Amino acid sequence: MRDDLDLEIGTTSEACVAALAAARESHLGFRMDAARHVNMAIEADPACVLAQVMKGYMAMLLSNTAVLGAVDQRIATARRTVSEATPREHLHLAALEAWRHGRNARAIAAWEEILASHPRDLTALRLAHFAYFWSAGDAARMRASVERVLPHWPDGVRGRGWVLGMHGFACEESGDYALAERQGRRAVEIDASDLWAIHAVAHVMEMQSRHAEGAAWVEAGAAHLGAATNFRFHLAWHRALFLLEGGARTELLACYDDSVRDHASPLVQGQPDLYIDVQNAASLLMRLELLGVDVGSRWNELADKAEARIGDHLIPFTVPHWMMALAATGRWAACDAVLAALRDASTSAAEDSDASHVARIALAAAEGVRAHRRGAHAAAVAALFPVRHDLVRLGGSHAQRDVLWQIMTDAARCAGDAALMEDLVAEVRAARAPHASPAFYQGISRSAGLSGT
Repeated sequence: MRDDLDLEIGTTSEACVAALAAARESHLGFRMDAARHVNMAIEADPACVLAQVMKGYMAMLLSNTAVLGAVDQRIATARRTVSEATPREHLHLAALEAWRHGRNARAIAAWEEILASHPRDLTALRLAHFAYFWSAGDAARMRASVERVLPHWPDGVRGRGWVLGMHGFACEESGDYALAERQGRRAVEIDASDLWAIHAVAHVMEMQSRHAEGAAWVEAGAAHLGAATNFRFHLAWHRALFLLEGGARTELLACYDDSVRDHASPLVQGQPDLYIDVQNAASLLMRLELLGVDVGSRWNELADKAEARIGDHLIPFTVPHWMMALAATGRWAACDAVLAALRDASTSAAEDSDASHVARIALAAAEGVRAHRRGAHAAAVAALFPVRHDLVRLGGSHAQRDVLWQIMTDAARCAGDAALMEDLVAEVRAARAPHASPAFYQGISRSAGLSGT
């Protein structure tokens, strides 16, 4: 049968096809009911390979080693009926298997092979987009991936907005801010609830220090968060950054408690250690502390979660954030365990040297975070400075990785290395719009009497 994008699916169940289309739309829109629609597809046709694969994809998107057993079950179930699958579904199953085993380059290759012959497979496009961002840190390839399919999404074609939103974000991460904002705004014009497009424009405004405008933009987008997943907390994090950079620091702890790390939310209660939520929370607390704000005991609950996730490196960028919480609460034995697990990962991934390299970068970042907290500032610089341009390999955006640059710059200041500190501030400014740098760098520049403040 064919779905609403004219893609063949190996099933004779119209209900299965409709449920898979609904799951795709919910996934793209960061809505909470994606898993429910996938379950409906499986109920309608348990033998449909794509339905089983989609269930595996939903689990892998949690980026938690605790779900890998469930993913294995989906792969095994799909394998039993794979002879009935379409060639596209075979590739989706291969991508899921590669992703599950940490062979992210192979997964990306499978999704790109799908897109070469099926450029309207939005699931393959979004998952490749996700993997380029989180496992490869490759903005150029992320952008190229979307641009290869853009000609197949002319004006008026249903789904074009999703593609424009992805293109906008990829352009922002590539430093093309004007095109990024234009594409993001076009996507929002098509669908005002396109959270990824709203997010792409917010990133542009953050990189250009358009704080008041950015806060207003994100607040306007909040009208469409009714059925949103935990991605709502990431948009709240962006609003918090705009408030921080705009000088509204008295509001920030309340913002943290009520919207960035809202413990009353069923979403936080249901997934208390989701990677993006942890990154949001830890990086905001760290930024506030670097600006001299007392965050109280807020590190403790993050540190509790961190102790339970030692050795989980599915999203390497999360590991330095776990370290921030553990070090902030003085849990030095747990810090040592994090570093030991990273050392093991850097030497045991023989089949994938890229994974070994990424683990070594994560190890350096985590060592730098721990050393900074312990007051060993020269050691923090020694850990972070050599890998500063490799931090992109951990995943995350320019805005997200900036917290590691702030730690490194603060360590250089505390170590008395004024020349290095000035060089680091200059590198940050060069990567952003002219005269646009976060408040931390402006403050550290003024205190040191640097030019260009």
